[in-house]
Amino acid sequence: MIYIERPFIKGGWQVTHVPITTGKTFKTKTPLKLKTKRTLVAYTFLTVPVLFFLCVRIFPTLYAFSLSFKAQGISGFTVINYEELFKDSAFWRSVLNTFLYVIITVPLQMAFGLFIALGIERIHHLKWFYRIIYFLPYITSTVAVSWVWRLMYDKNTGLLNHILSWFHIPPQGWLGDPKEALISVSIVMIWQAMGFSMLIFMAGLQAIPRQFYEAAQIDGASKWKMFWHITFPLLNPTIVFLAVTGVISALQTFTQIQNLTASSGGVAGGPLNSTSSMVVYMFNNAFTDFNMEYASAVTVTLFILILLVTLIQLRVLNRSYEY
Repeated sequence: MIYIERPFIKGGWQVTHVPITTGKTFKTKTPLKLKTKRTLVAYTFLTVPVLFFLCVRIFPTLYAFSLSFKAQGISGFTVINYEELFKDSAFWRSVLNTFLYVIITVPLQMAFGLFIALGIERIHHLKWFYRIIYFLPYITSTVAVSWVWRLMYDKNTGLLNHILSWFHIPPQGWLGDPKEALISVSIVMIWQAMGFSMLIFMAGLQAIPRQFYEAAQIDGASKWKMFWHITFPLLNPTIVFLAVTGVISALQTFTQIQNLTASSGGVAGGPLNSTSSMVVYMFNNAFTDFNMEYASAVTVTLFILILLVTLIQLRVLNRSYEY
């Protein structure tokens, strides 16, 4: 931009702005907005876990689905794995055992957890100590816990049979008896998981407004009525969370069974498949018999079962309560 002078019509001079084009274009960089910068940083940090999730979860899951429709010695698409699966009595025994684990362990670990949480809420001293004591088994290695209980269950030298001898009760077979083995494994699962239920229930109890209990006391309500009409309904979100996570965990039970019942040959689920779960059955077929295609069919079946059970739970248990 330059300035030139030219005369007025009636005399004098006028300053006029005349643009001159040089043929070059100058671009100015517009700074990124703060919101855009934050979005880019967020997506950058999310890239690594998303890639990890795709590589560890999504791709193996899709590969297992595709592998389940293949068979050894057969080329192309086939459903023979599913046909053999539904005819296998050992598979149906593992399905029955899996549901027994769910029915036995989930309600009891939630009941014990709620009972312990209510007891700790009533005391005024050393709450932190009791929380640590009951939560410690949950954060302890499952392998270590299983082997300690396996030694305690030993028929000849185990602590439990030694205690029973004090009361002149004959020694029990525990893990060696097909009638007692599943209950023995369930006891270990309940003992280890009830600390987690206790901690979650304590968080739920502390979230309930105290005014409800004060109003109920003024109206003369008993402790049982306050629990049944105030505490229990308002703990519904906590109960739904623990039920869903507990059922999913019980349906995937493996570590306790593997370490409690595995024989010298490494095959778990005994005696006579009395403790075998669907995951243990899948593991034995995949890494003992090396039949990956058949094991993939078991995995897909378990995935569908967990999905259906979870959806039913959320539909039946999930209710809304207004404070």
